[in-house]
Amino acid sequence: MSLAIFDLDNTLLAGDSDYLWGRFLVEKGIVDRESYEQANTRFYELYREGKLDIAEFLAFALRPLAEHSLERLYAWREDFIEEKIKPILLPAACEVIAKHRQAGDLLMVITATNRFVTEPIAKLYGIEHLIATTPEFRDGRYTGRFEGTPCFQEGKVKRLGEWMAKNDHGLEDSWFYSDSHNDLPLLQQVSHPVAVDPDETLSRVAAEKGWPVISLRG
Repeated sequence: MSLAIFDLDNTLLAGDSDYLWGRFLVEKGIVDRESYEQANTRFYELYREGKLDIAEFLAFALRPLAEHSLERLYAWREDFIEEKIKPILLPAACEVIAKHRQAGDLLMVITATNRFVTEPIAKLYGIEHLIATTPEFRDGRYTGRFEGTPCFQEGKVKRLGEWMAKNDHGLEDSWFYSDSHNDLPLLQQVSHPVAVDPDETLSRVAAEKGWPVISLRG
């Protein structure tokens, strides 16, 4: 059974769920509008430039989870999925996922965005296996910290390696779909790397290496 691995933000989605969650919190008045929006935008630009300090970003992004009860967080997340995520689901992504499912491949989403935000999104696409940055959870609440290795850049390779060792799986005839140069460490590990609506750097690397380039934006 081959692995068909998908990045999430700007690959299966026509947008970035991490950034949009921050926007949602600002729009609902859950966080301070000016300071949070400014920081959210700054971190997103650093990510796109490949300069993001993931630990610094996670300290920012996970803090709101620690400041509210699970009941409130889950209610807000339901609204977030309806308002921000469902409008940016991609029909063409569903077609690619269906092709791999019909081939008998094992489907997986691997994303730097934290599991609280991304778990329901993976379910919308019917993908059972999710590797994501893990927010720390203690005594019925999120702590604002993260557990283990953030699922970002080389961290994706490490986290996938841990999953494969636990599940007795390998990368033979594997696929990975991504839009971002931040995912080059993992793209270079799989049998079939695919650049999806790639950023400028990934587009250049894909051309140099002869990787297929596709668009799911229609």
